[in-house]
Amino acid sequence: IHDLRARDMQHGGQGAPLVPVYHRALSKNLPDTVFKGSKSRWPVAFVNIGGIANVTWISARGSMIAFDTGPGNALIDQWVQHKAGIPYDQAGAIASEGHIIAEMADAYLQAGFFSRPAPKSLDRNDFLPPDPASASLEDGARTLAHVTARSILMAADHLPKPPVVWIICGGGRHNAAIMHDLRDLAAGTGTRVVSAEDVGLDGDAMEAEAWAYLAVRSRRGLKITWPGTTGVDKPRSGGKKARHRSG
Repeated sequence: IHDLRARDMQHGGQGAPLVPVYHRALSKNLPDTVFKGSKSRWPVAFVNIGGIANVTWISARGSMIAFDTGPGNALIDQWVQHKAGIPYDQAGAIASEGHIIAEMADAYLQAGFFSRPAPKSLDRNDFLPPDPASASLEDGARTLAHVTARSILMAADHLPKPPVVWIICGGGRHNAAIMHDLRDLAAGTGTRVVSAEDVGLDGDAMEAEAWAYLAVRSRRGLKITWPGTTGVDKPRSGGKKARHRSG
């Protein structure tokens, strides 16, 4: 199965994200311990922190809203590469040694992207790393980790209701500074932040699992995109079955 995005884009969608329907399937079987102390199990949010971070919001009735929230790991990776020739900040070790530069963080978070309504998508080049002379290696990494965390929780401004829990997936969940800020900022809003592993999921395998799930839905003619996830005109299926040539 391939070309899963084409039909969506032919009908006004952005062709992404496609994973939300898999997040919805996972949300139905979350352990009760995740919601301890909460009056409700819904809504739930899944956040994938890759180069760019994105959120899937799921209501009790299964309606979905999904969009990019802002930079994920990309800015941090670019910063440590430009500043020190290091490919990435493993586990957030560099950021954890630094301090947040409030003026720098605020400058990023005032970008027009954050006030745009959902659904919306972001390109890796829409945000650029700071000038290498503007901060120490550690302070720059710490500030950019904070930008990632704050922009994720700012996504609640574009949702009908704040989620009961934010489930963090993707490589960014390994960054201790990002996770610290997510939990710290969420605590002041009455919501919880947990990692995929905290709810019995594999945060590294989830993307691959999702594409397999999408392939099955495609073969069965089931919907894979919705107006609230890609901006498509109505819920649609998609994808094509590959034809194998003999000989």
